[in-house]
Amino acid sequence: MPEPIRILLVDDQRLMRDGLRTLLELESDLDVVGEASDGQAAVQAYAELKPNVVLMDIRMPTMNGVEATARLCQDWPEANIIILTTFDDDEYVFEGIRAGARGYLLKDVSGEELATAVRAVAGGSALLGSAVARRVLSQFAGLAPAKVETTLPEPLSDRELEILQLIAEGLSNPEIAARLFLAEGTVKNYVSNILQKTNTRDRTQAVLKAQSLGLLNS
Repeated sequence: MPEPIRILLVDDQRLMRDGLRTLLELESDLDVVGEASDGQAAVQAYAELKPNVVLMDIRMPTMNGVEATARLCQDWPEANIIILTTFDDDEYVFEGIRAGARGYLLKDVSGEELATAVRAVAGGSALLGSAVARRVLSQFAGLAPAKVETTLPEPLSDRELEILQLIAEGLSNPEIAARLFLAEGTVKNYVSNILQKTNTRDRTQAVLKAQSLGLLNS
């Protein structure tokens, strides 16, 4: 039996941490191993616990979530951080992505969506909630001309573009596989090809680059 995914909760509200712990520990493969009430405490807890995934609030005292994310990703590039917040401001979305977060979800997601996101990020994927993904695409649509020739050394295939569009809409690999009637392993192979062709390290960066080149529908 595989080891459970070890999770660190970071939120300045005890009630929120308790609620997240209750939701996550309903899943047999998820284990909350620690909590922190601010970004500075999160950095210390990460150093001690080395969790697989960090669920990070943004607005906290001492050190906010974006600053803590940047610090963690600088000291531990392998850190898998999901920013989980009530705020969907564009400023925070882009600051979080630039800081190195691999996921960004709003706190109104369901327990099932949260568990799916944790598993996806722990497995090396990046994930934007659908509401956040729409904001990212909208922002980049305003920056890119309607038609821009790709500057990718090797163009994406029609299937790769189709999968990248679904990633941009917030779908996980299993959801994409179900939508397109493909095996999940096949989707993973397509995602790997997309990352290689776009010269990006994760799904979020691939979406942003493709949108800046005018390759996706907003």
